[in-house]
Amino acid sequence: MKMEKKIGVPRHVAIIMDGNGRWAKARLMPRSMGHQHGLSRMMGLLEHAYDVGVEYVTVYALSTENLNRPKEELNGLYDLVRNRFLEGIRKICSKGVRLRVIGETELLPQDIQEIIRKAEEETAHFVGREVNVALAYGSRAEIVRAAKDVLAAGEELTEEAIARRLYTRGQPDPDLIIRTGKEKRLSNFLLYQGAYAELYFSDKMFPEFSDADLDEAFAEYARRTRRFGKTDEQL
Repeated sequence: MKMEKKIGVPRHVAIIMDGNGRWAKARLMPRSMGHQHGLSRMMGLLEHAYDVGVEYVTVYALSTENLNRPKEELNGLYDLVRNRFLEGIRKICSKGVRLRVIGETELLPQDIQEIIRKAEEETAHFVGREVNVALAYGSRAEIVRAAKDVLAAGEELTEEAIARRLYTRGQPDPDLIIRTGKEKRLSNFLLYQGAYAELYFSDKMFPEFSDADLDEAFAEYARRTRRFGKTDEQL
């Protein structure tokens, strides 16, 4: 059941889901188990976010740099997509959420690309709420690609022209970017779109980042004043 949107809840929240492997290592588990728990937690957080009134969620699942990880770990991640991604996304999207996979998906195995295409097609008719899953994603490459598309179209290179060619075109920029796993950096994630996003860092590894932790991040967001370059008197 959809709840009324709580005051102070961001319209668009983005999450860097860091710490799955370290969470597993600390428990003497293979890294693949960390990714499995991370996927389950991602689905739970998505459901909670939409229930409290978030309209757009972007999750950083796999960067282009991550594609250089050991083959065994990558195969484990791909198997998660093959075996559990579609089922989990269908559950989330049953709430009327549209899926958009952002990134250089052509770098992924062919069968993974087909799963992504099918999931996007199944949810393409939904409007109002969306989830972006960043797979094989890198923000610098996204910006370069967008700029090249502008020039190829013979248009003037402006901020608006670039924004229309980003993976997130048509969506509001993220209001809040959350990173778990103790690290305090963006790691090539939504560098253009996140120019004025509020940042929130958690020491918790992603598999242990609970719904209550997400609520606390939203509460912290609500306490902040977003000036966008203006003074308090201008707001």
